[in-house]
Amino acid sequence: MKFLYSDTQDYVDPDYDFAADRNAPNRRRYWDDVYAHELMSPTPYDGLLVAMSAVRSAPGVATSKVRYSTSEEQRLLRDGVRRFLRFDGPKYKDAMMMGDCGSFAYVDQEKPAYSPEEVYEFYADGCFTHGVSPDHIIFACDTTNPPREAMGEDIHYRYDLTLENAREFMRICESEGFPFEPMGAVQGWSPLSIAQAAVEMEKMGYRYLAIGGLVPLKVDVIHQVLKTLRLHIRPETKIHLLGFAKADSIQDFTNYGITSFDSTSPLIRAFMDEKANYYMPNGQAGLDYYAAIRIPQATENPRLMQGIKRGIFNPEDLQRREERALTALRQFDQGKQSMDAAVEAIMDYQHFATISGDQQKIAKTLAKVRQRLEHTLTDAPWKRCNCDVCAKVGVEVIIFRSANRNRRRGFHNLGIYHQHVQRILEKSR
Repeated sequence: MKFLYSDTQDYVDPDYDFAADRNAPNRRRYWDDVYAHELMSPTPYDGLLVAMSAVRSAPGVATSKVRYSTSEEQRLLRDGVRRFLRFDGPKYKDAMMMGDCGSFAYVDQEKPAYSPEEVYEFYADGCFTHGVSPDHIIFACDTTNPPREAMGEDIHYRYDLTLENAREFMRICESEGFPFEPMGAVQGWSPLSIAQAAVEMEKMGYRYLAIGGLVPLKVDVIHQVLKTLRLHIRPETKIHLLGFAKADSIQDFTNYGITSFDSTSPLIRAFMDEKANYYMPNGQAGLDYYAAIRIPQATENPRLMQGIKRGIFNPEDLQRREERALTALRQFDQGKQSMDAAVEAIMDYQHFATISGDQQKIAKTLAKVRQRLEHTLTDAPWKRCNCDVCAKVGVEVIIFRSANRNRRRGFHNLGIYHQHVQRILEKSR
């Protein structure tokens, strides 16, 4: 089972100055920055996935989150996705480079943003190893398996169009000699309809199926989907789980013959979670989670800036408290400061970052922050980690502050998670 990371142009400045909180002089974005697979050894994933919607804007979709400039898109298609992402060379020759259309970008539109022909050309020009047929997401999944007649016209339309696109996509791949392995995107409104769509795709010639629409589903529903799917498709047909949001539960899905899955969860949780920002193995084939220590930049943090503009906070006072918090944490890391003193300095500053709600709510929030802070400092997990990120930047990795710290913490999480998946696979053999 391979773990793929979905690329979102996540890289860091390898020479970032943490003391001054600034990039290296004359640093050039992308050219001087490094991806997780360049910063860390071993590589923290088995391959990369690139969504077409992240590279090329979806027509008619104003909210499309394109992360590539026009020149970057052109360079990717000219040089190939491996070279663009610097994921080439003998070390990565067997790694998957998977493309999909990024159907979340146009989920609210009447039809997919890209035709099968456009999607095929994108994969072929980008020299992907695998490419997913263009689909239209169906989020509903009724485990009672209602018949087609019970579903609305929009569900019918999305289901049929996803199958039609898969059929046309396979036809193009066959006519062009299969420059990459085609993967059939599977959608459905129930476990049975998903299985029926998968059987249809097997008849079209697909031997690798990408199961979509899983993101909002609960673990028990995903189990029912995969159980039903495996009862209907061939044992040798490969399965990929698209955007698997339940990545932390992957150990519960090893019996379904899953070939691969992609997730951004380990990196995103580094900065989009209140209490599980930093991963560590717990020695029992599981993971422990720690809250990062939030020391925001006094004159850049939106909440603190709002307080300054409203005259609630004095900027010079905030900066002094901010510096005390950073100094206390770094001295604690060096054994020059007690944990209690570090906690008090950090909480003194944290109080100013917690200004919303009534006093009772603020007090409750601060109590939770203190509890998580004490847990993180008691265990000091960054001291026990020997990954390339923690070994180089030390305590900076646990500080919730600026993209260069937060992304490095995300890279650390990817590495820990990848090792977690490998342990699970070894245990299941």
